[in-house]
Amino acid sequence: MSRPVRFEALVRDLGSQARLGRLDTPHGSLETPAFMPVGTQATIKGLTPDMVRDAGARMVLANTYHLALRPGEEVVEALGGLHRFMGWDGPILTDSGGFQAFSLAGRSKLTEQGVAFRSHIDGRLLELSPESAVAIQQKLGADVAMCLDECPALPAEKGAIAGAVGRTIRWASRCKDAHTRVDQSLFGIVQGGSHEDLRSECAEALVAMDFDGYAVGGVSVGESREDVRKALAVTTPLLPFDRPRYLMGVGRPQDILDAVATGIDLFDCVLPTRNGRNATCLTARGTVKMRNAGHKVDPRPIEEGCDCLACRTFSRGYIRHLFMAKEMLGPILASVHNLAYLHRLMGQIREAIREGRFVPFRAGALEALGP
Repeated sequence: MSRPVRFEALVRDLGSQARLGRLDTPHGSLETPAFMPVGTQATIKGLTPDMVRDAGARMVLANTYHLALRPGEEVVEALGGLHRFMGWDGPILTDSGGFQAFSLAGRSKLTEQGVAFRSHIDGRLLELSPESAVAIQQKLGADVAMCLDECPALPAEKGAIAGAVGRTIRWASRCKDAHTRVDQSLFGIVQGGSHEDLRSECAEALVAMDFDGYAVGGVSVGESREDVRKALAVTTPLLPFDRPRYLMGVGRPQDILDAVATGIDLFDCVLPTRNGRNATCLTARGTVKMRNAGHKVDPRPIEEGCDCLACRTFSRGYIRHLFMAKEMLGPILASVHNLAYLHRLMGQIREAIREGRFVPFRAGALEALGP
């Protein structure tokens, strides 16, 4: 069977489950493990596509719910599809809107048919069913579409999580039946909280449906780092070795290092750009708060040895000044740096796997980053 998005594991780390791979898509190839910046509304906030690519990104994410509300999938389709619309010629993945049923719970109602939202913009009704979520994503035209799933807030009773698992499986089957676009792949999403039996049940059911890739969902909704590790330890070994594995909504460097060790290939998160807009920069030795008065006359870059636009051009003192003066360049430079840092980390991870030294690399990186 020919798949529009294909994955090949190139190197397996001897001391862990980490793997170096290649993901081939209709809009180009990339090495994995890889991080996808989040462009919720068809833009990585404050950054041009060239800035995002220069920071190291090769694949980005956009959101079905938000684009269906504004400008509408018909507008995106009429303007040539999502790639042309947002000026990004590389691979794109679209989330299905399932996470918004969790994050906008006060504005949504979930039933067996789907999720009904009251728009956070103007209050109008948007109904997402498995079929309509797929139809919207097909009109958007991303390389990878995601099944609609139920993402329960944690902590929750096991019975509630079991109900979400059952609905996620049923919705995945409906998504599979509805998906017809031959140049777009469809990924299933494994739910189950921290319960081994529920994760196993969900993974086994989705694998039987033969999706093009698999995501681990429900791991950034209020659980502990240990619960995330448990969910990955159970789920990842059940997913096919020849398909990409995607951990949704995780971007903290420590969590990425943990997840790569279990065999995860793809990540996405708003963390690098959201932190950047809030004057927090990521470095190999932890975070740097750019509004700190200690940076007022600091001539150093955000991070020594970083070659991003911010670090090769400006001082900490200047970037702090931008934030204190509420100049928009401050959040832009901090976001550029954070993306560059994460993509540099992913490159170091890939190189460590290639050279058979991921385990000591991970240990050293975690020690430097701190808890």
